Amino acid sequence: MKTNVSLLIKKSVDAVFEAFINPEITTKFWFTKSSGKLVEGEEITWEWEMYGVSDEISVLEIIPNNRIHIRDSNLKETIFAFESYSETETIVKIENGEFDQLSEIVDSTEGYTLVLSGLKAYLEHGIQLNLVEDKHPKARIDREK
Repeated sequence: MKTNVSLLIKKSVDAVFEAFINPEITTKFWFTKSSGKLVEGEEITWEWEMYGVSDEISVLEIIPNNRIHIRDSNLKETIFAFESYSETETIVKIENGEFDQLSEIVDSTEGYTLVLSGLKAYLEHGIQLNLVEDKHPKARIDREK
């Protein structure tokens, strides 16, 4: 079973697409550090420094302003689809996984819902909600140590 989440973002498709491939923007609503911009055929590392974890991401396909297809180190694939709803609105759809357990489906759905919510707040209002960071407060590590 796969997870599917979607949300309307009130920004142009090129701005929303750029937010996912450019870590200078993505770090405002999802992971905290990246080894680089998403480029088809390359591998990058994403870090969530507040939790002390990272993941190796393989970029399988990029169709500008339309689709991003990645695979994580657990071999789970994620597709980000971008649909222009109007000149200033974009529907983002995220399809993730091939999960066997309900708990994995719930975690993935919950996580990507937070990512899209954080994206919406940041792109539409310039607000960093820190949703991913605040999801598991007991798992955060003290960055000042």
